[in-house]
Amino acid sequence: MLEHGGNLREAAARYGRPVAEWLDLSTGLNPKPYPAPALQAQIWHRLPEEDPTLTAAAEAYYGAPHMLAVAGTQAAIQALPRVRPRSRVVVSAPSYAEHAHCWRQGGHAVRELPYASLGNSVDEADVMVICNPNNPTGASVAPELLLTWAERLASRGGWLVVDEAFGDVVSSLSVAHCAGRPGLIVLRSIGKFFGLAGVRLGFVAAEQPTLSRIADWLGPWSVSAAAQLIGHAALTDHAWQEAARRQLQEDGARLQSLLADAGIHASGTALYRWWPEQRAEAFHAHMAAHGIWVRLFADKGRGIRVGLPADEPGWLRLQEALDAWRPVERAVR
Repeated sequence: MLEHGGNLREAAARYGRPVAEWLDLSTGLNPKPYPAPALQAQIWHRLPEEDPTLTAAAEAYYGAPHMLAVAGTQAAIQALPRVRPRSRVVVSAPSYAEHAHCWRQGGHAVRELPYASLGNSVDEADVMVICNPNNPTGASVAPELLLTWAERLASRGGWLVVDEAFGDVVSSLSVAHCAGRPGLIVLRSIGKFFGLAGVRLGFVAAEQPTLSRIADWLGPWSVSAAAQLIGHAALTDHAWQEAARRQLQEDGARLQSLLADAGIHASGTALYRWWPEQRAEAFHAHMAAHGIWVRLFADKGRGIRVGLPADEPGWLRLQEALDAWRPVERAVR
């Protein structure tokens, strides 16, 4: 199993600091999550029937013609390689590692390419998988170009899979509204912008036959009733969404400024910042010594990703740790 952020129990065991004492900046989630509504006890008694009002709310929010609710976009990432014949797959890199991992496990021939090389490989692939914006670097591809690539792939029966899990704050990048076209598949997540990763809810936008194949592979009752109720509330709360976007833009700019003051030139999105770091392990260990858990990328796309603190004490802890890092880094250089 691949390593991911949010693994605080591992941090606690490795460094001997209780979970409650960590500032977790490793996930890139909204640190001020949507306030989930109270749930009636009866939802735990019945099997979770599919709620059409949730699908309608998702289609309205994302602007997609057809959507399928899944237990987090991870479920769709695992399903897609299983419902397609063996193919030549190109995956953007560095990127969310589960994409390449799952296609390889499904028996497909996978190549991981940097964003700058993707356009030259469209006609050599049966499937292209792109995170837009990218996790962890924040790189993006213009929607018009994505749609051109999707058309070229679809002409040969291919797919363009666009993972828009971090797309809520940059909706201008989304191609979800075009996901009724042949060969275009778009993944969206409740976990990131809404900060509800534990709900395990995401959506796939695609042609109806493709959604049916995914649903058949996933089987019945794949999304809990609790997830459906909470997701519907979040997707229809427009006032909360607008306030959250404003807050995340402000906090993202603050994080960028804080890192710049520490001599770190980072890219990313409003929810996280990433930079290539030659001394990635040393930086990761330094932050851990201050009780701050950041995401270490030690292999492909070597670097560090840092998410947003939830409150002023968290911002202060981060600033103090960065201030302490600067003399250490200067001494090494």
